[in-house]
Amino acid sequence: MKEESLIIGLALLPVILLLLYIYIKDRKRPEPIVKLLLAFFCGVVSVFLSLFVSIPLSVYGFYPEVPADFWSSLRVSLFGAALPEELAKFFMLWLLVRSSRHFDEAFDGIVYAVSVGMGFAALENLFYLWDNTNDWLYVGITRAIFSVPGHFVFGVIMGYYYSLVRFGNKHSLKNKILVILAPVFVHTIFNTILFTIDVTPLLAGILQIGFLILCILMWRYAHRRIKEQYERDEMWISTQRQN
Repeated sequence: MKEESLIIGLALLPVILLLLYIYIKDRKRPEPIVKLLLAFFCGVVSVFLSLFVSIPLSVYGFYPEVPADFWSSLRVSLFGAALPEELAKFFMLWLLVRSSRHFDEAFDGIVYAVSVGMGFAALENLFYLWDNTNDWLYVGITRAIFSVPGHFVFGVIMGYYYSLVRFGNKHSLKNKILVILAPVFVHTIFNTILFTIDVTPLLAGILQIGFLILCILMWRYAHRRIKEQYERDEMWISTQRQN
């Protein structure tokens, strides 16, 4: 019982910390807690929703069950993970905020998309740790450092472009495409490197370094987007007060 509690705690701790991080960033005009909890629940549901995309793609041979080289790793990453998962998260985000009166600032897009992403990451993390009970500590720590922050970054990217569509140029086809394409692209690169490390041991060292560099660049990119949307809201509010 004690070990089961530790597994659950380790699976959920990075999710909770990242949710607190984005909530504190939004502390001046925070979203309702009930709405954020609903976003988190939508993320949990999106795990199951993604199966309605990934399973048919697997049946029709878009990707193999187990990657064996770079190209199969790319196919598994794109069609088995990035595309179905990000589509599912986007659909739940759209359902959540499409007519919400609380979604009234650019930064809110990031807050809600991250909350959905963390709901997805929480359930996925629990599945991974329960499937690796003999090595749950190692799996939990590595996923806390890389995979959960990865979903955080994917959420920031999706929320950033979602807000650009909502509050920016609504006729911008580029932003509408990037709402899906950008997080899918980054997610695919992220997973492809991880899978390729496992199937190409001779290049593992180089790929691991590349993966660490990617994670740093992803986090810096997400931080810039968070800062940009926050400052955009502050500027808009300041302009409204002057008028």
